Amino acid sequence: MQKESSFPELAVLRETFESGVTRDLPWRRSQLLALETFLLDREKEIAAAVHDDFRKSEAETFLTETGYLRGEIRFALKHLKSWMKPLRVSIPLIYQPAKGSCYHEPYGVVLIIGAWNYPINLSLAPLVSALAAGNCAVIKPSELAPHSSALIAEGLGRYLDRSAVRVIEGGAEVAKALLAERFGYIFYTGSLAIGREVMLAAAKHLTPLTLELGGKCPCIVEESSDLRVAARRIVWAKFLNGGQTCLAPDYVLVNEKREAELLRYMQEAITDFYGDDPRLSPDYPRIVTMDHFMRVEKLLDGSSVWSGGGCDQAERYIAPTILRGVTPASPVMQSEIFAPLLPVIAYSDLADALEIIRNGKEPLALYLFSSDRAVQERVVRHSRSGGVCINDLLFQAALHNLPFGGLGHSGFGAYHGKAGFDTFSFQRTLMHRSLYPDPDLRYPPYSSTKFGLLKRLVTFFQR
Repeated sequence: MQKESSFPELAVLRETFESGVTRDLPWRRSQLLALETFLLDREKEIAAAVHDDFRKSEAETFLTETGYLRGEIRFALKHLKSWMKPLRVSIPLIYQPAKGSCYHEPYGVVLIIGAWNYPINLSLAPLVSALAAGNCAVIKPSELAPHSSALIAEGLGRYLDRSAVRVIEGGAEVAKALLAERFGYIFYTGSLAIGREVMLAAAKHLTPLTLELGGKCPCIVEESSDLRVAARRIVWAKFLNGGQTCLAPDYVLVNEKREAELLRYMQEAITDFYGDDPRLSPDYPRIVTMDHFMRVEKLLDGSSVWSGGGCDQAERYIAPTILRGVTPASPVMQSEIFAPLLPVIAYSDLADALEIIRNGKEPLALYLFSSDRAVQERVVRHSRSGGVCINDLLFQAALHNLPFGGLGHSGFGAYHGKAGFDTFSFQRTLMHRSLYPDPDLRYPPYSSTKFGLLKRLVTFFQR
């Protein structure tokens, strides 16, 4: 006897999917356009909600949340018709006359579990892909960003087809109950520890899934770099969103000959961006919860601070902080920091830097500042990561035509643009053959002569 679902709305979504309406191009386009309208109409409210959760500026919310999402929607709308076209495949002569095609089919009702650090983007970017692929969807936003979660729940209910898209809010117990249900696909963004639990839950139903997890992303600054530019870009990427970015540089590996110079330029960049007291800057966010603040404060207590280090518990404020004298064995290097603390490790030879990276778990991204083509090729060849960005940071994830995803401990699967459409689609093959001719050669009994002829025909024509 089938267990009764804890979520009656799932029956509505399944009924909608079974009706076939989501498979049609007009429906997919209408939902993407409705999502874009939500982002445009409610832009000020979205910025206010994210500010209430993080004290993030309106400009940063546009750059990292709504602006990116609108671009992702426009990219999908532009290419959706071509993405949906069946792919014709050639048929070997031995199987002729016949036709072969590959169709992109939606999985059905999919579950999207968003993350708190970019609460709008990381809930709705996978939804863009899911809708483009013709799925119905349940979105579970993060409860750690409650204002953003409430706005997603209220807003999507007003703009999108409620028979096909539902938002279910709640904490860990709600997520656990959702994972006990059977979905066509699961898309999870968050921590490695919870990712393991999601994967275990998916295994019970043999549900395919994508995990976007993060990790300790290294940034190598080689001797040939323009240090002023490198410093400004590193500081911007690291302290964006108060350091709470899965793609942020988690630590810097710098050639020892230029360590002091890089440190000086990074401190100058911090002052240029956030002023003498970043606490007063309208552009510098806060730590999301008190639990996360206490975790980061403990990390800070065990580290050697070169600059910054200021904390204010009442505001959940931690200053942009650079740590010096760090080794791979330091506590701050044992797991992803996910906070505005930037360890700097000096190396004498590039091989040493690459060895440090290889001894860790596979990161979501690897960054390199170098003008030397040979160094660039060496770093890419002798490292493993979800993505690589040379002479800049983060922007490899902003391009709609580049797949975004991790490797190993930083996750698996990819999305954005066509990669997202493919993730939320399965390839259904179709072969159509004529009834005639129907040669007796394929059927038993197989005499030695018949088998010899069959073997020669298959070997020669199956190409």
